[in-house]
Amino acid sequence: MDSDAGGQPDDADLMAAVTELGAALRELVDASVRTAVPADELRTAAAEARAVTARLAAARRPVDQLPALDDPAVLRRVFNPVDGAGSALAPPLAVRWTGDGVAAEAALGPAYEGPPGYVHGGVSSLLMDQLLGTAVLAAGLWGMTARLELAYHRPVPLETPLVLRARVVGSRGRRTTATGSIALADDPDRPLVEAHGLWVTPREDLVADYFGAITNASGQYAPPGRPADAAAPADQP
Repeated sequence: MDSDAGGQPDDADLMAAVTELGAALRELVDASVRTAVPADELRTAAAEARAVTARLAAARRPVDQLPALDDPAVLRRVFNPVDGAGSALAPPLAVRWTGDGVAAEAALGPAYEGPPGYVHGGVSSLLMDQLLGTAVLAAGLWGMTARLELAYHRPVPLETPLVLRARVVGSRGRRTTATGSIALADDPDRPLVEAHGLWVTPREDLVADYFGAITNASGQYAPPGRPADAAAPADQP
């Protein structure tokens, strides 16, 4: 299973264009944190970047409307900051089903740096939150992060192939627990970071409260839920 889960967008040309722009923006972000050009070049680049921003801002969707290419039922969120093909922030991760959970590979550049030469600890937390949540969805469940605990055993190096894993380890009622890790790709069984989290499916009244204004690109109510299913809390508090 990848982050698209086999679902194809209705507008393949738009998807290709969003993916191309996302890749170009990630290249720009990487260049911006590595550049050593003089100040006048930086100012010229800033002016050009603002011109591109103005072009893209000519038509905007409201924040409570999902992008036209998004389909949460097949786990496709094109601007997700971890696995969104259109996101300038995402590595992006290509998450796949492994039989007992999910996994992904990544090599993070200096845009994700914390200590010199190493990945920021908050980025590790972001990646683990996403991957554990994807494992929950891949198991046919869903919920929102209620608790996430990380153990940082060793620093995560930049520009080094990594493997990320996550799986569901328990589910009862509206509560699901999952675990995951980040490790070097050439030493996958020696975690650099381990994560343990709790996901809770909101009660039906809270789903309406949290997501009552969320629509798809056609203006239809589009609350989150299980993959290919509606939100259906398994029990009540």
